Amino acid sequence: MTKPENTDHIWARAEIESPCIKICVIEPKSRLCTGCLRSIDEIGAWSRMTPEARKAVMAELPARAGQITKRRGGRAGRVK
Repeated sequence: MTKPENTDHIWARAEIESPCIKICVIEPKSRLCTGCLRSIDEIGAWSRMTPEARKAVMAELPARAGQITKRRGGRAGRVK
C-alpha cells in the first residue's frame, strides 16, 4: 500500500495562514476548537476575513489555551 500524497501545497495561499492543525473538536463549554483555539464563528468566517482581522484572532489565540478543558481519551480518561 502506498502512502497518500501530501496535497497541502494545493491549498497554500499568499495570506495569513489558518492556525488549523486538523484536529477539529469543539469544546462545548467554551465553544472553541481544541486544535486551533478559534471559535466556530471565526473558523467559518476565516476565508472572508481581512488580513487585519486574521492578525487580531491570531494574537488572541495564546490567551485562549486556558479556556479549554482537554479531553483525556482511552485508559487515561478512565483512570484517575
